[in-house]
Parts: sequence; C-alpha cells; structure tokens
Amino acid sequence: MEIRPIRRFWSLLKIYKYELRRIYTYAIFNGFVNLTLPLGIQAIINYIQIGELTSSWIILVCFVLIGIAFSGIFQVLQLRIVENIQQDLFTRSSLEFAYRIPKITFLQLDKIHAPELVNRFFDTLTIQKGLPKILIDFSLAIFQIVFGLILLAVYSPYFIILGLSLVLILWLIFKVTGPQGLTTSLKESKYKYQLVHWLEEVARVNRSFKLHASSKFHLNKTDEIVENYLNSREKHFQVLINQFRLFIGFKVFLAAGLLVLGGYLVFQEQMNIGQFVAAEIIIILIINSVEKVLRIIDTIYDVLTALEKIGYVTDLELDKNNGTAAISNPNGLAIKATDIQFGFPGERKKVIDELSFEIKPNEKVLLNGKSGSGKTLLLQILAGIHQIEDGELAINGIPFTNYHRDELYQHFGVSFPTNQIFEGTLRENITLGRTVSDKEILEVIKILNFNNYVIHQPKGIDSLVDSGGRRLPRSIIQKLLIARLIIGKPKLLLMEDPLQFVEEDEKRRIIDYLMSNERKWTVIVISDFYYWSEKCTQVLNLNNTN
Repeated sequence: MEIRPIRRFWSLLKIYKYELRRIYTYAIFNGFVNLTLPLGIQAIINYIQIGELTSSWIILVCFVLIGIAFSGIFQVLQLRIVENIQQDLFTRSSLEFAYRIPKITFLQLDKIHAPELVNRFFDTLTIQKGLPKILIDFSLAIFQIVFGLILLAVYSPYFIILGLSLVLILWLIFKVTGPQGLTTSLKESKYKYQLVHWLEEVARVNRSFKLHASSKFHLNKTDEIVENYLNSREKHFQVLINQFRLFIGFKVFLAAGLLVLGGYLVFQEQMNIGQFVAAEIIIILIINSVEKVLRIIDTIYDVLTALEKIGYVTDLELDKNNGTAAISNPNGLAIKATDIQFGFPGERKKVIDELSFEIKPNEKVLLNGKSGSGKTLLLQILAGIHQIEDGELAINGIPFTNYHRDELYQHFGVSFPTNQIFEGTLRENITLGRTVSDKEILEVIKILNFNNYVIHQPKGIDSLVDSGGRRLPRSIIQKLLIARLIIGKPKLLLMEDPLQFVEEDEKRRIIDYLMSNERKWTVIVISDFYYWSEKCTQVLNLNNTN
C-alpha cells in the first residue's frame, strides 16, 4: 500500500508535468554530456600513447571543454525552471490557505486551534528549499548512476550483472529503511508544531504567566514538549545513521566491485589503459552520485513530511455550497424553523431539540433563556455556521440548504462577542473589501457616534488598527463591528451582546436606530440589557425547548 505523503508528492509533481519534462530532458542531456569527460579522456590517452601531437588530440580537448560548458548551461536552465516552480508553489499555497481557512466547517474547527493550522504554511518554505535538490541534484545523481553503469556495460557484459546487483541493493535499502524514516520524521514534526502552538499560547496569555511566573509552569511544559521532540529527533537521526551505514557499505562494495572487475579485465587484456582510466572516472562519478543521493535523503523526508502537514489543512472538509436560490425580496428576511435539532458529535443530549418558531420580515426578535439553553448556538445555526441535524429551516419560504451560500451571506450582518478586529485600517475593518463610498462610511460612523474618535486619528478612517484592536477602547471595537454589520445594508442582523461596553445613553440611541421599524431588516439579538426587550417585537424563549 502506497504511503500517503508519497501519494501527495506525486500529486504535486502532476501539477508541474510540463516543467518536469523540461527538467528531466536537461538532466538526461547533462548526464550524457558528463559522460563525454571519461570518453574524451580515454581517447586523449590513446593519442598520448601514440606519442604525437595531432589536430585530433586538440579537437578532443576542445570537445571535452565544450561538454563541461554545456553541462553548466543545462544546470542554469534547470535552476530557472525550478525557481518558477518555487514561486508558483508559494503563490498556490498562500491562496489555498487564504481560501480554505474561512470555509472550513466549524464542527472541525471546534476540535482544533485555527491559528495553529496557519503555522503549517511555513512547510511551504521547506518544500521550496527541498524541491531543487530533489528535482535537480537527486535526479542528476540517479541519471549519472544509470548512465555510468550503462557505459561500463559497453566495456564488458560483466558490468551489467554488477550494475543490476547494485541497483537491487540500492532499492532494498530504500524499501527497508524508507518507511521508518518517514514515520519518525512525521512524529518529530508533530512535536515541533506542538511546541510552536504552546509558545503561541504563552504569548497569547502572557499577562497570566507574568503574574504566575514563580510556578514555572510555562517552562516545565515547554521542557516536556522539547524533551519529546528531542527523543523523536534522535529516533529519526538513528534511522538516518543506519541508512548512512548501509550506504557506506554499499559504496565500498560498489567501489570494490568496479575496481576489481576493471583491473581484472585489464589484466585479461579485455580493456586497454585508456578504457580503464575512463572506467575509473565513471566509477568515481557513480560513487559521488551515490554520496549525493545519501545527502539528499534527509531533504526528501523533510519534503514528504511538509506535504503531509500542509495536506492536513487541505484535507479538512469545507462548507458545502451546492444551492442555487438567491434573495430577491427588498424587505428583511423571514425565518421559519420546524422541529430543528442539533447536537455536537460525541454528546448524547441535543443542545437544540425539536425547536420550532417563525419570524416575519423586518421583525425585531430578542433571544431569551438561561445559560446553556442554546441561544448562541441558534444564532450560529441561523448564520450558517452550523448545520441542523434534523427538521427544516427556511428563509423566505425556501430551505436554507437551497441557497447559494456566498450569495446568502451578502445579506447577513453577524456579530459575536469574540473579537473580530484584524490588523489593517479602520476603513478595511469596516468594509471588509466591499465597495463603499467615504460618504457612506462617515454616515455610519456618525450614526454610531465615534466620528470624534476617527477625526483625532492621524489618518482618519485610513488609520491603522492593531491586531485584535489591542489599543482601542472596547466601546470603539464594538462600534466598529456594528458599523461592519450595517454598512452593507443587510436584510438580517444576528448579534450577541453587541453593545456590552458602550455607555447606556449611547447604547439606547444605537438600539433605537437598529430596532426602528424604518430599518428594512430583520433583527435577532441576544442581550441582558433591558432596553432590547422594550424595542423588540417578539421574544423567543429557549428555556423550554430542550
């Protein structure tokens, strides 16, 4: 059965079939050209034995020098192609990560830490560095071994038997030790990522570790992970050492077999001195090629491990987007749920069990219920983050799954307590790339009453914001998120504690705006602030639904 990382490697190479054909064409020519050196030297020695300086001798010398020059040219052409592959690979990987991460199903993201997935992108650099060695150095070394053995076979059929024996031994070494080396490399990489993830956690909650540094918990846990990494690294190194020992034995056997056989053929007068010298040069080229293969083995493990790590991200299931329906009604969205159910995998009790409700267009709804009743989860289901297990959920009378997901999301405005501010300008954090005029942005900023804050920023709405809004007041962060919601004129607002840190007078004024009947959008909100219930047209209580 084929090992999965190797299958990924072949899949990667299929993308660059045209480039690889050119690389290997140059490698074959390079292999042939490199063999002109021993053949030319053989002929030169034969002319030297004659004892005369002839024009043929000079032509042969020039022929050898031209061969060396062509060898260099072929290598330059290969490097250009591989550089193009490296740049394309980096671009593909960047866009693949950027495209996939927002679309990974949330049930899978609940099991893992999303930022830890992004660390795997750096394995793209490992692949970039490893590909030139595999595609150029490794392939050239293999071709030189094969062509060298073929050329030696021309001198004597005995070299054919020796060559086949050497190829068989080389294949057995890879067959026996290869899977073990890949397994230890994957395990070593696992602890490497675990260490990086833990260090990120230390950085994320650095205030807690600063205040409790005396316990040395962060150091002890780091030491534990490092110890596991070093043990795994040592096991991987032992595999490499064993492979190195086998290759040393293989190299000694190769050199002994070729030298002894070559010397025997000279003594039996089946080869002349020129052929023997040429054969020795070929033997040296073969031995050097074997050493090159040995040095690249560790790089091959690194590349295969990197492909497996990146593959973990690309294997994660994405949100399905098979629907074709679109929103055409200018009013707010109508929502109807009939006996919907949802529970997390591995948990017996359903968080939402046979819940039914109906929300009319432009209604303003407050979700109510005790902790654990499923308010937040229901909001996430309505936002399309989670999919119901049973029942029917319809928007404007059409089942949710019948809609084209990306088109439907254009009509949603969603705000959760988790901080969604990213490093960028105020404008970028509000528009998220949508085409919105400065006039519209300033109108929304004025409605939410943080225009004075924007005016005092160095570049106004083009001022930079730190990741997570670290230096922003919490009230400004919440206003920014509300601005992001309403700037796109959505037909459905889904909010959880959207104004928790805003002062009461401003909070009431913003609620008046959001819950006004003049706003042609449907609102569903979770909040303990009393004024929401005064302005809503329906209270949906989840206490008795599960």
